[in-house]
Amino acid sequence: MRATQPVLVVEDDVWARLIGVVLDPTTSEERRAAVADFMSPDLPDFCGWCEKIRQAAGPLFPSEVRLVSSAAQLRDNLAKAEAVVTEALTVGVEELALAPHLKAVHKYGMVLRNIDVAACTVRGVKVLGIRRRANMSCAEHAFALMLMLARQVHKLAGLISVAQLAGRGRDYKPFDRRHTPGANWGRFSGTRALNGSTIGIIGLGEIGREIALRAVAFGMTVLYFQRTRLSAADEASLKATYRPLESLLADSDWVIPQLPLDASTLRFLDRERLALMKPGACIVNVSRAEIIDREALLEVLRSGRLGGFALDVQYEEPGRADDELLKFDNVILTPHMAGSPRLNGLKDIAEVIGNLARALAA
Repeated sequence: MRATQPVLVVEDDVWARLIGVVLDPTTSEERRAAVADFMSPDLPDFCGWCEKIRQAAGPLFPSEVRLVSSAAQLRDNLAKAEAVVTEALTVGVEELALAPHLKAVHKYGMVLRNIDVAACTVRGVKVLGIRRRANMSCAEHAFALMLMLARQVHKLAGLISVAQLAGRGRDYKPFDRRHTPGANWGRFSGTRALNGSTIGIIGLGEIGREIALRAVAFGMTVLYFQRTRLSAADEASLKATYRPLESLLADSDWVIPQLPLDASTLRFLDRERLALMKPGACIVNVSRAEIIDREALLEVLRSGRLGGFALDVQYEEPGRADDELLKFDNVILTPHMAGSPRLNGLKDIAEVIGNLARALAA
């Protein structure tokens, strides 16, 4: 039996906090209750889930979990750390020098660009990662929204009778089935295929890469833009082609802004950049609404130049029933559902804890 509890330093991500909820007995009851309430739509017995993960964690429970939100806080807490869990914070030579007991660095994701893997290897520190299920679900939701816009599912669902057609002010005129197929007997126009179209992803981070992988499976041409271009190997594996932002906007049928929200990305797609998009192109946003200038977005929708728009995380949460975006028939809004169900994130956290337990036991 260990004489002291393991010290885990964890970047304070809203989901990574669960590591403390599960492993650190000093976590406040207020936080435990809040997390249990958050999980309740998909996991009514959150306490039972926590107990199951603790039992599987072996000597990793109990642990002292220190949440940090900056590089300075990370460095200040490394002296006793046996493991670090990071999403965006850098772990390099400087951090390793401050962590004499460190055994593992776990990326809360799979892209290791903020971790000096070579330096960790020299030190004998294991580098771990996880392909997050919640990120995969976000990519799936992006494609659900794209398919709804492309196939006009939000307009056509349930519209299966002549009477319903008449209720929409449309006459039924059958095709001559002696000579033609009977598909689209309602004579609806405007549907499109994803296959053969071009998708432009702004930001190939964890979720952006998941979207790119699925786009290739749909037979789409994948363009991307971000501040730092990927390596040739990464571009080849993702079948993604780098384009300057202006070119990406001009050439894409589908624009996917997949950026974190900060001062540099606020209203990233502004009036000038939206004007660069080809007429009829669509925007699908499962990131943060504020990346797109709302007034500029409304203007381009009113003008009819934008082929469609879909948004998962709204400008206000909860949203408003009188939101002007709801008035457009080529707009789809969903109530922050992309990463759901909660079981995705719970499985991610369980995997991280299991990885750490094995790494620290070795």
